[in-house]
Amino acid sequence: MFVSLQFKLELRKEDREKLIKLMRKQSSAIRVAYNMLKELEEEKAKNPLTQIYQRLRQLFPDLPTIYIASAIYKAKQYPTDKPVVFGSKRLFEKLCKNHLTGKVRERLKKQWRELRQGTLISIGSKSDKGNRLIRFENINGQLCLRITTGNREFIYAKVLREPSNSKDKWLTFMSMLLESWQTKNYFAYTVELKLREGEIYGSVSFKLPTPEVKYTKENGVIAIDTNASPIHLAIAEVSKTGELLSYQTISLHHLLGLSQNSKDHQEWILAHQIVDLAIQKGKAIAIENLKKLKRGMRGDGKAELRKRLHQWNVKKFLQKLKRVAMLKGVEVIEVHPAYTSVIGMLKYAPQLSIDKDTAGAYVIGRRALGFKEDMPENYEKLLKDKTYLEFVLKKYEEREKELRELIEKESNEYKRNALKSELRSVEDAKKLLTNFIQSLQSEPSSCEGAYGRNPEQGRGNKASSSAWQVLKVALLFPILGKVLPRDLSPLKPVLVEGAWDRVRSRLAPLEVGGASWS
Repeated sequence: MFVSLQFKLELRKEDREKLIKLMRKQSSAIRVAYNMLKELEEEKAKNPLTQIYQRLRQLFPDLPTIYIASAIYKAKQYPTDKPVVFGSKRLFEKLCKNHLTGKVRERLKKQWRELRQGTLISIGSKSDKGNRLIRFENINGQLCLRITTGNREFIYAKVLREPSNSKDKWLTFMSMLLESWQTKNYFAYTVELKLREGEIYGSVSFKLPTPEVKYTKENGVIAIDTNASPIHLAIAEVSKTGELLSYQTISLHHLLGLSQNSKDHQEWILAHQIVDLAIQKGKAIAIENLKKLKRGMRGDGKAELRKRLHQWNVKKFLQKLKRVAMLKGVEVIEVHPAYTSVIGMLKYAPQLSIDKDTAGAYVIGRRALGFKEDMPENYEKLLKDKTYLEFVLKKYEEREKELRELIEKESNEYKRNALKSELRSVEDAKKLLTNFIQSLQSEPSSCEGAYGRNPEQGRGNKASSSAWQVLKVALLFPILGKVLPRDLSPLKPVLVEGAWDRVRSRLAPLEVGGASWS
């Protein structure tokens, strides 16, 4: 299947003048080729294309050979069985009317000339790195179009194009382009430039490949979790039976100071690296299905985080990743993102001694393979311990009181907004805990084996999603003193042994309801 995609060019003034001059020359060659084609067809001449080529070489000796061949190709696209008016028949008929004068006539005349004289086309070739005369190149991280003007002289134009959505085939073209640069295995693409209202627009036509999927989740997955603080990717290799085989992180800080085009180029390179890793491991790729991302609001006291979220668009990167994977035959599984981070940080981070982001990627991988998550037995006991939950509620009440006092004293608007944001979180936690304490009817979860594996799993009752949220509220701030701590190792005694006394030393002695927590 052939695809044609549109883009816009940005050129320096002197380069733009050279390009328009070249357009006029080839546009004349196209008209001459068309007229000769009609005449030679009527005469039923032998080898008409050879005669046309030789005539154009005589008339336009300084026009590169491929531009002449491309002019003949373009001329053949017009019908020869009816009159053709170059520059638009509609505009020509309007200009023939005598009542048009002044600015209206000049505007129409300019449009007619642009359509008649503003075309440049170059047919692509795989052996010529895609296209010999009009070629896409990467210049310092900027996608550019190198245009040959003759005598081994070139001009460079910036390509201005952003994908409109995740299905935009421009993503596919960019992926194919980067792959061809890296592997030297080029593909042919034809570029046609047009002058319209003083601006230069282009279209690129190429054959869209449809490779079969070779790497599926039957061998496991490479799971990707995106994170903003610090900004990086967490990557976990998960076996088909759900075990964590390996993991790594990739920092993205180097992207923050780049221009949009440079950032796009670096993201394409990163997408290829991840897909190549999946191919090397023989696995599919698992990512979160992110539909809407919260970027924060001005004045929320989280300026640095907002800045990072605005400078790097994770959805665009995932679009690139999916498109590269499609071209290389790697299956991509998108999973629902709900509670992947919470489950990862509470269950797998302390259990496997990994950071919470890697643990989140691990949960994404397991979910892509069809697994559901057990809530550990000792966590279930904690959620049934009414005394402990009341203790936690008391801790949040104390923090609420402290925050209200700090807000009253704080004069800086942005710091006050940050405190107000934390206060809202504390109030939400209190409400969640209060409702949970009143009910104490949450059920533990199950972990059903994917495709019949792990038959011993899945015998418990399924935990509601709110139970994981309550567990997060009950553990992180009361025990570790932070809402999102980096070090989750103190939870290991609670998780593995149910050793409440190990973490009690972190807490101030407190009696709730006449009973001490022990």
